[in-house]
Amino acid sequence: MKDIQTILVVDDDNSIVDLMRDFLEMEGFQVATANDAQQALKVIENQTIDAMILDIMMPGQNGFELCRQIRLENNVPILFLSARSDDVDKIRGLALGGDDYIVKTASPGEIVARVKAVLRRFNSQMAAKFKILDYGRLTLDLSTREVLVDGRPISLTPKEYDLLQLFAEHPKFVFSYEQLLEKFWEGVGDKHTVRVHLSRLREKIEPNPNEPHFIVNVWGVGYRFKGE
Repeated sequence: MKDIQTILVVDDDNSIVDLMRDFLEMEGFQVATANDAQQALKVIENQTIDAMILDIMMPGQNGFELCRQIRLENNVPILFLSARSDDVDKIRGLALGGDDYIVKTASPGEIVARVKAVLRRFNSQMAAKFKILDYGRLTLDLSTREVLVDGRPISLTPKEYDLLQLFAEHPKFVFSYEQLLEKFWEGVGDKHTVRVHLSRLREKIEPNPNEPHFIVNVWGVGYRFKGE
């Protein structure tokens, strides 16, 4: 899984580009840069971009025009950066598909905070759209029933997957042995039945099945998913 996000800074003022690069890199982002629309399009074509900080007033194709072109085939988050604070420009930028509009008088720290906020909203929307449950080392794609551990797909039986999905969709909720037996075995079986299946599941998703990180015992009751 990709851990470091890349921000494309597009501005014809190199001093602003350099300043934004410094602050973004300090916050752990990778930074790509472009001085005009054509350079920006080449960057987008050749590498994965997680968000853009886009100047409006540039020579040649301006930021509004570039945003309109990008939105024809790409939903990358775009934050407009402008020297103008006019509401008309802000409304136009957001109407064209921009995700935020920032005036250049804002501090670099505020701009970075706005980038992070847009990324959080975007990632949350994408996860909901594609029904992805992301718990760091462990990711479930509910639309394909694919499970990744440390970015690698693992093979689960249908029963193991169904158990894991139930826990992952209800983090910190305690499921009793009786509830699990009723849901997955129609009440037929005993605690040993549940323990065997949970043991096999842990062997596949836990770094140390003897000291589980995700699905933990609630002694005398059942199990819960920590979701951390």
